[in-house]
Amino acid sequence: MKGFKKIRYIFLGVMAIFLLLLIWYQYQYSMDVVQPYEVNSPNLEKKLLIATQGSDFKDSITNAAVNHYKPDSIYIKVIDVGGLPEIQPDGFSAILVVHTWENWKPPADVKSFIDRVKNDAGKIVVLTTSGEGSYKMDGMDALTGQSIIEDVGV
Repeated sequence: MKGFKKIRYIFLGVMAIFLLLLIWYQYQYSMDVVQPYEVNSPNLEKKLLIATQGSDFKDSITNAAVNHYKPDSIYIKVIDVGGLPEIQPDGFSAILVVHTWENWKPPADVKSFIDRVKNDAGKIVVLTTSGEGSYKMDGMDALTGQSIIEDVGV
């Protein structure tokens, strides 16, 4: 019986360490929430939606896209990917979705949005980042890569 108690304590200790590591990983590598903002008038004919997550790399990509299109007659709306369930794609000329691969899958809001708007896939560009840099959703064309800030080039 003493051996069984010792094994149980070792098992509980390993599980506690695993749980702490999981919590640390989520805290260390989770994405920030992006505050929504708009550029130019919503009355413009061309409209670009950028749905993204907050990180240095994704913020740089978003800022580069916004700064590129800001001088043109294009309305730009930037939101967090968590806002995708409320988005109707027919209100936009183009949609850029920038997200990270989390726990071996895309964020749930991104996945459900892409599944819902498959008919509008021609106006959607997805940039997926991951540790390896090659993960993407099945059935969706996407740009993939690692979040290397030096590679943004802006």
